[in-house]
Amino acid sequence: MAVKKEKKIHLPKSRSARLRQVKKTATTKKKAKKKVRTEAKKEVKKEIKKKEIKKKYIEAVGRRKEAVARVRFIKDKPGFIINEKTMEEYFPLKDQHKKILAPFQASNLENSFFVSVKVNGGGMTGQAEAIRLGISRCLIKIDEKLKPVLRKAGFLTRDARTVERKKYGLKKARKAPQWSKR
Repeated sequence: MAVKKEKKIHLPKSRSARLRQVKKTATTKKKAKKKVRTEAKKEVKKEIKKKEIKKKYIEAVGRRKEAVARVRFIKDKPGFIINEKTMEEYFPLKDQHKKILAPFQASNLENSFFVSVKVNGGGMTGQAEAIRLGISRCLIKIDEKLKPVLRKAGFLTRDARTVERKKYGLKKARKAPQWSKR
């Protein structure tokens, strides 16, 4: 009993060309469309797997006031770089160091990642809190089980408080000019 070998169909890149190619082999139009869809899904899955393999780091964004921090975790030896400076050079105050490292202490993962941060905008406090949020989001991408711990500590909430805008007729957002009777 001879077994027939199936021909491999080399599909063109455009969808309409694929449909024409598949219509020749498929019996109905519905079957042809279904076949094209499944093949497209397979291609997308292959591309996603390739991208996952290529990623060498985990990235997240943290924001606070006007500050935006892009945080990257690299699974190398431990270290911390902020805008190509060490943490001690960039943030001289110990209070800001504690803020930044708080998610690591809450999750017991101190000195386990190399952290690279690009931060801009805002002041020192806003930048420190933006970095803290970015670190917390990276930790969740690594291990979903840390989410309740970090949520309870308040590290996953994006603090939306920003400076209120100045209104016309006033000196600042709410400060009125001095009132005189005469």
